[in-house]
Amino acid sequence: MSGVQLDSIVKRYGAVQVVHGIDLDVAEKEFVVLVGPSGCGKSTTLRMVAGLEEISDGEVTIDGRMVNRVAPKDRDVAMVFQNYALYPHLNVAENIAFGLRIRRESKQAIKQSIDEVAGILGLTDYLDRRPADLSGGQRQRVAMGRAIVRRPKVFLFDEPLSNLDAKLRTQMRAEIKRLHNRLGVTSIYVTHDQVEAMTLADRIVVMHDGRIEQVGTPMELFLNPVNTFVAGFLGSPPMNQIRAKVEKTEAGFVAHFSGNSLPLASLGDLETRVGQEVTLGIRPEYASPVVAGTPGAVGIELDLVETLGSEALLHALLAGDPFVIKAETLGNLRALDEVAGFTIAPELIRIFDGETGVALAGQDRAA
Repeated sequence: MSGVQLDSIVKRYGAVQVVHGIDLDVAEKEFVVLVGPSGCGKSTTLRMVAGLEEISDGEVTIDGRMVNRVAPKDRDVAMVFQNYALYPHLNVAENIAFGLRIRRESKQAIKQSIDEVAGILGLTDYLDRRPADLSGGQRQRVAMGRAIVRRPKVFLFDEPLSNLDAKLRTQMRAEIKRLHNRLGVTSIYVTHDQVEAMTLADRIVVMHDGRIEQVGTPMELFLNPVNTFVAGFLGSPPMNQIRAKVEKTEAGFVAHFSGNSLPLASLGDLETRVGQEVTLGIRPEYASPVVAGTPGAVGIELDLVETLGSEALLHALLAGDPFVIKAETLGNLRALDEVAGFTIAPELIRIFDGETGVALAGQDRAA
């Protein structure tokens, strides 16, 4: 059992507390991604698991053993960094084998491990090259290979793809996912890129200001964000958020905002919200663009059409505030230029408390 448990983890730098009592259980063979904006405490949390940062309070347990006072080299974890951290004077084979030589493993065992890992990562033809002769993606694979040969209980990734271009990031995401599926090693991965989090994770941990906002599968967080922060952070583009007031009519509950209205799905909690302000969350994917005069549509002022190929992002203004719709182009961009509003099914609208930003109860959707 090589899971990782964080129990009320706190990190202070003098009088400043940057991580506030985090609790998290990472199951054996699970791939968990810590995601959040810069300065939210995700890398600090990872470094406490690795032993590179001292824990101010709480306990870190790896494979059933509390490791607060265990040296990093004795925690049986392997870390892949953002900057590769390769030895420039050593070739690929020597970089991969460095940790094994420190352990004084036999030459035969080292060669066997190098050949196996090089085959997994597609590095067999590059074993005699030095890091300066490799591309960014190849260097990152070497760094991963050096971690793999140690056969650790836990892999720790600290924004390993941040220095790569967009194409390489996409390729390396797929390679990391395939590698995890093949090796099945418990992994904790830190990133600020929510696309990486959505594509890689078994579960995502969204962090903000040193606290965990929500933990769940990618689709659980996408469909059922617990608050406006998670709603606005996950998703590309993020969820549109509209301030509105709840009213009850003979036809049901309605949200009024800036001269517009949208019908709302009936929730038990809405009865107590009549006359109060709420925040409506509308995913760009769920808003259907329509032309002027469409019955029941909310009017928008189209500002920009950003073409992405089969899809386009319609940037608009709704009562002076930004509003984004993701639409299929269907080979006809001219039709998108005529968009003057949108419609949306009531059950696709998320509703959050107007003051706290917490999602109202009774609207969870199955992932």
